[in-house]
Amino acid sequence: MRPGAATVGAVRAAALLLGAAGLAHTLWHGLAEPGNALAFGTLVALGELARRGARPVSEALRGSEPAPLAAAAALAYALLGADAGTPTTHGVLQTVAVVCAAGLAGIVPHIARRRAQDDDRGPDPDHLARRVLTVGFAALCFQPLYNAGALTGPVGTGAPYVLFLLLVLVLTGLCDAVLAALLLRARTAYPYGPLLRDELRALLGIGSAVCATGVVMALGVAAAGLWALPVLAVPLLLTQVSYRRYETVRTVNRQTIASLARATEIAGCTPPGHARRVAALATAVGRELGLGGSELTVLEYAALMHDIGQLSLLDPVPGGATAPLPAEDQRRIALLGGEVVRMTGVPAAVAHVVERQADPYREQPLPARIVRTVNAYDDLAGEDGGAALEALETLRLGTARDHHPEVVAGLARVLARDGAPGVTSSPTG
Repeated sequence: MRPGAATVGAVRAAALLLGAAGLAHTLWHGLAEPGNALAFGTLVALGELARRGARPVSEALRGSEPAPLAAAAALAYALLGADAGTPTTHGVLQTVAVVCAAGLAGIVPHIARRRAQDDDRGPDPDHLARRVLTVGFAALCFQPLYNAGALTGPVGTGAPYVLFLLLVLVLTGLCDAVLAALLLRARTAYPYGPLLRDELRALLGIGSAVCATGVVMALGVAAAGLWALPVLAVPLLLTQVSYRRYETVRTVNRQTIASLARATEIAGCTPPGHARRVAALATAVGRELGLGGSELTVLEYAALMHDIGQLSLLDPVPGGATAPLPAEDQRRIALLGGEVVRMTGVPAAVAHVVERQADPYREQPLPARIVRTVNAYDDLAGEDGGAALEALETLRLGTARDHHPEVVAGLARVLARDGAPGVTSSPTG
């Protein structure tokens, strides 16, 4: 069993137990306010059906909300205190039951399509587990206090009431961010701090729209009834469509950069798969060393295009391996690569990393240090990584000038987790 499997299993088990308790309680006591349950449940299911069909292609987007409309509707139901002025009584467990049943109804078609098409893309069970737990948390913070009259009395229904709802949403967002980072940490063994930082940054993007829409939905239904739901859902649905287009553009950009990177392989300048291997390993090392968000995207793109300067050489480098070359030749190839990258329209930060990859490591930014070290490792270890231990020892011997010790240590930890032959995370020699 992987070290993180217990964490993932515990989170899923907690969500399963909470969902089962909610369904059992609702079946036993009956459904309070069936109209509200049906309306919000339908909106959650529709939101799941309209979710993004593919998982994010970038690590920077891996924690982002795939079904914002469903998330907003679920939060709104958890924070629903009245329907057109009439107090509601659905409580915590019914909230969980409705969200769980509607979420399952919405993701079943995605799962069936994924199996029919033999595709590994589609709904992630962790997202549903997180939704059940976070919605249960929000309902637990709000429903008992509202049903006991503790909010309508001292707080009232004006600005203090809205501020209380916003406070609950902030706490709920933090809860979801902690769970998301915990699950990603369990799957990848990356440091928890940078993962949590990325999740908190995501709250300022689509997460803030989800939270704001959830509050507005709850307040709109409380004042005007269920007729407010479709009107208030439209802006977030448009936001979801725009976000899908944004992801499509990111996917096209990444595919374009990957195609440009393959030009060196097609021209015979580098071994097949070299750029892809360096990009994957550099991204993992970047995560290990605390990079996240846009920094990881820049690192990935720079790693894919780090050898593109070889296309400008009159005489190809034997075998495409730049690590054994003299420092002057490495720097010349890096500068040529930066010029080529700038002409492709890729962000200037990517060209800067490509240009700086051959500098002494004390003068390099962290992404350039990572690209330099990972590129040297792949050149020395070979396509199948058969000489992984020897390559890593060579890099450790070069920590006086060529490779930063922390980057080499991070690379060793990543390789040790991936099971590279003979590699351990502790220094040797």
